[in-house]
Amino acid sequence: MSTPGNAATGSGALELPPYSLDVQALDLGNETKAVGLELVETENREPVRGEDGAEIWSQIFPALAGRDAYVLDFFSHLDRVREFCKARKMEWREAAGRCIVISSPGVAELRQLCEAAGRCIVISSPGVAELRQLFERFERETFGLRAGSAAQMADAALEGELSRRGLDAYQQAYTRYAFCAVCEPEDGWVTILSQTLWPSEIIRRLRPAVQRFDVHIARPN
Repeated sequence: MSTPGNAATGSGALELPPYSLDVQALDLGNETKAVGLELVETENREPVRGEDGAEIWSQIFPALAGRDAYVLDFFSHLDRVREFCKARKMEWREAAGRCIVISSPGVAELRQLCEAAGRCIVISSPGVAELRQLFERFERETFGLRAGSAAQMADAALEGELSRRGLDAYQQAYTRYAFCAVCEPEDGWVTILSQTLWPSEIIRRLRPAVQRFDVHIARPN
């Protein structure tokens, strides 16, 4: 766990933190290595939504990515994503098919991405504040995130598959990245596909990032 429970005033019972992040290995078959993250309210096990959920998720992904670039992939309701990015002056590009990608390259890489032809959308450098806005605004959507050196450039093959198959395309591509993530904020759920991020390593990276939110990190049996 990330923080120990505190004794409730006037009783011997432990007062658990308000939020819990469960980290558990998943069996998806086909030798796919996956870990599930579930962010819930500790008392009622309901997903953490709204501003609180967006704030916590916006800290989780930079912590997982570390120094790696990361990209967000949207493949539905593209007009809404496009208008959202325009209104907040977030850089984006269109790529193959019906996918929108939000990325964190440097200025030089961003220029190359924006010049690339395509019909998917890439948003440049989503910092913590921008990630929070994106998670809050598109809470009801399912979208993806991929991190690693491969995220510094356009991935035409994957973006084309995303436009046709949605996030199922990650299962054939995640080994090229540090990790790929399927994000379902409304359900408080993220599936991490990675050959290097096991539950213990994810917990190690996330513990400092979520400490200020008083989040209990656990590995369910």
